Amino acid sequence: MTHGMRTGMHTTGLDGHRTWRETASHYALLPLRVFLGVTFVYAGLDKLTDSAFMKSGGTGSIGDTMRAARDSAAIPALVDLALKSPVGFGYAMALGELAVGIGVLLGLFGRLAALGGALISLSLWLTVSWATTPYYYGNDLAYLMAWLPLILAGTPYLSLDAAWRARRRMTGGYR
Repeated sequence: MTHGMRTGMHTTGLDGHRTWRETASHYALLPLRVFLGVTFVYAGLDKLTDSAFMKSGGTGSIGDTMRAARDSAAIPALVDLALKSPVGFGYAMALGELAVGIGVLLGLFGRLAALGGALISLSLWLTVSWATTPYYYGNDLAYLMAWLPLILAGTPYLSLDAAWRARRRMTGGYR
């Protein structure tokens, strides 16, 4: 007597039976989401805890960093706007990075959080890393491109967005 066995099948515990490839495809954006979320939380906390960064002048300060980037920026007016209040801009940037990182990690308004991350990366690319040659040495452009799949897909699983969507479906409020 022979027993048939489906190879490549397993139970995920979340979505029933899927092949290994289907599961890998389904969760393909999760490593990107975790990487970007952790990186942006770290960047925000790093700025908030660096005593030299949140100053308008001095070594390692946001003010000196912006003045150094101003002349090589693609849009110097963006830097000029931030230089009106460098410390305020530094806090806005740090809190924005924290909000984006936490939002993406928790899957809370995932597309909006990813859009925020893309806008932060775009602003850094157009100012701080614009003059990097060759362009692929500048990391801000790579971060900008990394945010795009999350803007398109959102945080459809293992997220608060997914939990809210499932709850609305069960109560009949969302189809």
